[in-house]
Amino acid sequence: MNGQESDIELFAQRLVAEVQNLYRRQPEIPALLGLSPEAANNPADLLADVLASATGGQSDSSNVRNLATVAFNSDTDGFRAAITDIETTARKNFEPGGLSATLLYSRGIHALLGHRVAHYYWMSAKTDLALALKTLFGRAFSTDIHPAAVFGQGIWLDHGLGFVVGETAIIGDNVSIWHGVTLGSTLKDNGTRRHPRLGANVTIGADAILLGGIDIGAGSVIAAGSIVLRDVEPETTVAGVPATSKPRTEASFTGI
Repeated sequence: MNGQESDIELFAQRLVAEVQNLYRRQPEIPALLGLSPEAANNPADLLADVLASATGGQSDSSNVRNLATVAFNSDTDGFRAAITDIETTARKNFEPGGLSATLLYSRGIHALLGHRVAHYYWMSAKTDLALALKTLFGRAFSTDIHPAAVFGQGIWLDHGLGFVVGETAIIGDNVSIWHGVTLGSTLKDNGTRRHPRLGANVTIGADAILLGGIDIGAGSVIAAGSIVLRDVEPETTVAGVPATSKPRTEASFTGI
């Protein structure tokens, strides 16, 4: 086990411990959310239980729970990416509560968990099941994420509402995305490059629209409300309709 894998295992153990402690202190919370305290003994089962409860009556939660349990226990990379998403979100979010609150209450995390489950079944050649799950999660979380889209780890999906991702999109590691973002096509492109590819450490502001098989370079920032139709160079800030390069002020999103 390398250092990164060891860190992820520690985060998973911390997550389980925090949730167990919360359930003991406030047993009304799992009861209110329809969560099983027994599922909190295992991190993969815990993720599946939270995802099932978050669907909010869109389906028989036991079906979602069973499918998600298989996915998180079978797909080691997907499970580790999900844990990294939770740790990243807890670290970047200003709200208190740590890992447990992030898992239980973050709609962005729930949408990411749903995509990782749907993607597992897509990659397992169960494409109709993956699309059915994508539809179910879309109803629950107000997203439309194609199960074939490739997500890295350490994704921060703030709120998640209105997030649209096309089939051939690729999202790199440690990307931060606000609500209402579209990674779509131009309807002119075809083949394997119809949707944007985001490099690592990209930040995309609310309601930005990125269209076509374009490359968004690592460390770049897309300002809120921008429409991006062309490649963006690494470490570049763009804004506007259509988006054009702007001087950089700070490394953080607040600098634009």
